[in-house]
Amino acid sequence: MEILNDFSIKEIVTCFMVLFAVIDIIGSVPIVVSLQQKFGQIEAGKASITAGVIMIVFLFVGNKILKLIGVDVNSFAIAGAFVIFIIALEMILGIEINKTTEAKAASIVPIAFPLVAGAGTLTTTLSLRAEFHDINIILGIVLNTIFVYLVLKSAKWLENKMGEATLSILQKVFGIILLAISIKLFTANFAQLVQNYINF
Repeated sequence: MEILNDFSIKEIVTCFMVLFAVIDIIGSVPIVVSLQQKFGQIEAGKASITAGVIMIVFLFVGNKILKLIGVDVNSFAIAGAFVIFIIALEMILGIEINKTTEAKAASIVPIAFPLVAGAGTLTTTLSLRAEFHDINIILGIVLNTIFVYLVLKSAKWLENKMGEATLSILQKVFGIILLAISIKLFTANFAQLVQNYINF
């Protein structure tokens, strides 16, 4: 019953939007199409489910690792905010700071990891725990997993219909949203850290 009390549509939507912007599967459509041409049919179900499982597992195991090394969630969230900030700059400015597109296999690598459940996504997933309840983050992950599946299944069709210009505009729009989210994550968790350490 406690899980039901924590359930929040607003939190689910926020978690979905944050992860959606970080994963940027729409912006990755050209990469997916390129991989599809190189390796043949991509197993959309296998890739999306694997990515979802990786994110959910890291959501819980990641926190235990933090406790083991003595790092609090707020500090990690601030580090995550910096990572999200860099990803946002990549999207807005059209530059590549750290994004691997090379592949040796299809579906699991590099679609599920690191294209969908990459370092930025995993960092963001754990950073969300500083502000949102687990059940809402999990549902946000599940919704993103479904969306990733739909995009992977129709990647070629999307590229033909949307075109490079539309994909580029969408990437920049979500980049700005992501930039605002990173600043919010930083300020909220920095304020909490200051309160924890200076509150005598």
